[in-house]
Amino acid sequence: MLVKGGKIVLNQAVLVGRIVQTPELRETETGKKVARITLAVPRPFKNANGEYETDFISCVLWKGVAENTVEYCKSGDIVGVKGRIQCRQLETEDEKKRQLVEVVAEKVTFLSSKKNEETE
Repeated sequence: MLVKGGKIVLNQAVLVGRIVQTPELRETETGKKVARITLAVPRPFKNANGEYETDFISCVLWKGVAENTVEYCKSGDIVGVKGRIQCRQLETEDEKKRQLVEVVAEKVTFLSSKKNEETE
């Protein structure tokens, strides 16, 4: 927690979900390793039709967190992500501004693998 101007400031997110697509490691122009994952996170309550809906949450992973996740995880694996929420502005091809909300992962915990479940 950070105290700023007499107010408490806290930006922390904890998620558990399935990786939607196998992550790929990329490198920025400055040489930093980065990967992106989307987590499918089911909501803990039913909607008006009695069904559980799922949120798809974008996460960005840097350096060692990115390298380890790419090496050990694939589509369908369940992971825990601890990080902070970040908002950034993007401009689309037709020059419209969009706001992107994503979680910047500080830690990724490998909880289960579909491969391990299939072999058991």
